[in-house]
Amino acid sequence: MYLVVFRNRKRADIDADAYAQDAARMEAMATQRPGYLSFKSYVADDGEVVAISEWETRAAAKAWRAEAHHAEIQARGRAEYYESYTVITCDNPWTHSFP
Repeated sequence: MYLVVFRNRKRADIDADAYAQDAARMEAMATQRPGYLSFKSYVADDGEVVAISEWETRAAAKAWRAEAHHAEIQARGRAEYYESYTVITCDNPWTHSFP
């Protein structure tokens, strides 16, 4: 498994409707990509968002990153949506589950 963690803060002047449309489109596209496993997003009390996507392999995640429509929306995100962000990746993470 390969994890991609995307921590971000939205801009104060964000176009929330445009962002929601782009986010929904990207999630729908990602689910159709080879190697996609899951996606979840969480919002902290201070407004920071943590989004976690799981992929079968690093190659699958990198292919999604390079997909043309995804790259276009990433550029829009930097220009219009995000105040800041950090991407954290992890190959073969240690996992533990209960029960």
